[in-house]
Amino acid sequence: MNESTESRPIRVLMLFTILNRGGAETMVMNYYRAIDRNKVQFDFVVHREEKGDYEEEICSMGGKIYRMMPLRPHTFGKYKKQIAAFFDEHPEYQIIHGQCSESGYFFYQEAARRGIPVIIAHAHNSHVKFDLKWIVRTWMKIKMRPYLTHYLACGKEAAEWLFGKQLAKKAVILKNAINTRQYLFDPQTREKKREELCLAPTVLTICHVGRFDKVKNHGFILEIFSELLKKRPDAQLLLIGEGDLREQAEKKAIEKGLQSKVHFLGVRRDVNELLQAADAMVFPSLFEGLPVTLVEAQCTGLPCVISKNIPEEAVITDMVEQVSLDETATTWAEKLIAAVSRQFDRPVYAEKVAAAGFDIKSNSRWLEEFYLNALSKKQ
Repeated sequence: MNESTESRPIRVLMLFTILNRGGAETMVMNYYRAIDRNKVQFDFVVHREEKGDYEEEICSMGGKIYRMMPLRPHTFGKYKKQIAAFFDEHPEYQIIHGQCSESGYFFYQEAARRGIPVIIAHAHNSHVKFDLKWIVRTWMKIKMRPYLTHYLACGKEAAEWLFGKQLAKKAVILKNAINTRQYLFDPQTREKKREELCLAPTVLTICHVGRFDKVKNHGFILEIFSELLKKRPDAQLLLIGEGDLREQAEKKAIEKGLQSKVHFLGVRRDVNELLQAADAMVFPSLFEGLPVTLVEAQCTGLPCVISKNIPEEAVITDMVEQVSLDETATTWAEKLIAAVSRQFDRPVYAEKVAAAGFDIKSNSRWLEEFYLNALSKKQ
């Protein structure tokens, strides 16, 4: 190997569906910004023609983006040929890091066939909804396992779901780390953002950050907020995110007469400031892996009322209370009001989250060494 080759960064090929501001995408971008890109560079395969929210930033940091056709059962054959053609054109990749769960199966299979030394799957969710896709997804996650060389996960439950209990024992937990300094609570930031949102200082403000998808349970969020208004008629709800079910949620808000109280803010670049402006977060998901949003919220010192279906690993401070989804919307509303009434010293929580191992600086150094060591052991 000559000197010029040695000086080049290792290029890691990330697999995604689309590069929007979802949990896995945000987690990878946190690492991408912090990692030493003179040593490790990220490139991305996506499966949508539309431009994702993070693509411009990726290109500015030297990353490459390749587009593949969407993965559909009736086009598996065509999709496999496209993957083969991709590797024919790009034999330089020695590390594949799949962020799209079992959907990376055909990529892993072809990579293994070509002798690519490091093939990683990353588990982000602990469950998936049971529907017609479930059978295909289960088949793919079982079939993919023999092709993997390494297993990463955001938590134990996610690892067991994607890899099975035996292989999950080999999984390395990579925490959904964040830039804790960016989420350090600042009273002036809170005041400024509330002014922008036309929120008076005493208005109780509840928030939720997440895509409009069945798993996020937005319908129940609106039920909870409707009950909360009976006790706190001044309250406001901030819903941050986009998704296929946004229109459905907007219609329900209108049907319940909440349109003046519920604010659909869409995808935002100022989530760190919005979390500081809020008084509590509600998060009644049907299932999750370990949401980056909950790490961010706890870092800002924001009280969180979340479902018991979210792994306990997401509870990293005393700001969080887990509630069963079998409880009524009234109970959830009461929990939120009680959470807000507690006294918290919000600025200290950034340090607590960092101490719990969720700061991006040390985690990115670890990931950098993980890639380098994994590749060196295969050579």
